[in-house]
Amino acid sequence: MTLNLYRQDQLALSRTWVNLPPDERRRRTMAAVADQDLHTLLDLLEAHHIRTHGHISAETVRKYRLGARVWLTAAWNSAINVLHPEPEDTDLWVRQLETAGKSPASVGVLLAGARALYAALRWSKATTDTPFTDVKPKKDRRRPWDKRQPYPDTDVQRLLEVAPLEMRVLLRLGGIAGLRAAEITGLTWGDVDLDSGTLTVLNGKGGKTRRVLLSASLIEDLRELGVKPRQFHVIGRTPEAARARLRTLCTRTGVPYLGLHALRHTAGTRLMRAGFQLQDVAEHLGHSDVQTARTYGKWADERLRAHFKNI
Repeated sequence: MTLNLYRQDQLALSRTWVNLPPDERRRRTMAAVADQDLHTLLDLLEAHHIRTHGHISAETVRKYRLGARVWLTAAWNSAINVLHPEPEDTDLWVRQLETAGKSPASVGVLLAGARALYAALRWSKATTDTPFTDVKPKKDRRRPWDKRQPYPDTDVQRLLEVAPLEMRVLLRLGGIAGLRAAEITGLTWGDVDLDSGTLTVLNGKGGKTRRVLLSASLIEDLRELGVKPRQFHVIGRTPEAARARLRTLCTRTGVPYLGLHALRHTAGTRLMRAGFQLQDVAEHLGHSDVQTARTYGKWADERLRAHFKNI
């Protein structure tokens, strides 16, 4: 029900902009830029993306709107002409993000939102500019497995020992079921089948649906949590709130906080250590490319490290 309502809201937003005469759409966009009306411009971005792609996940909406908001705020604060920014304006913005400590991946997310904004502005005929086409973040020199560091099993166990029931469920949804942040918070009781020991991830990355096996410990925690009507969320709230709760728990227990997504890396690493093949890991985690799962093998294989410790 929640997912259907969200999609209905998306379609309504898209129709509102699509049904406008082109001149009126352009007028409203120009007025929003002049008035620094952030809300209207972000709605335009979302409506254009839905029109173009037919569907957009809640997490993609969040990231695109964040990138557009960060750019627009910076542009307005610096008196930059939003409809016709100079190349040095966009490049400087990216360099400032990097100087502020943003990782290449985070800068890439913000850039994607800024590019989506200008695609919407071109659709509304407010501009013909493509200011972010050639702007790129610095190359990330870290190896793929260094960017996907999992929580050590000992740290996960420390967290589980002190976590309240709902947090235990959250930890196991990430660290065993391998769900992403938005998948954890978006999961409803209607998506969970305790009798068959599975859950269904609806509207996952790329709008895909997948079936995930549940562990005995997760089934036990879910039963203890108490099954509620189908439309109720198991965890609920937002991905940001879930990250904040995990950070607080890590601080309390003295466990280094690696991010909520690192629980997913923990799930992949555990499967590799247990001897499962790349295809099994990719299916469990919902990777579209089986090679993505190869990264977990770097964390799972400790033989080389052990070899050098003993000579």
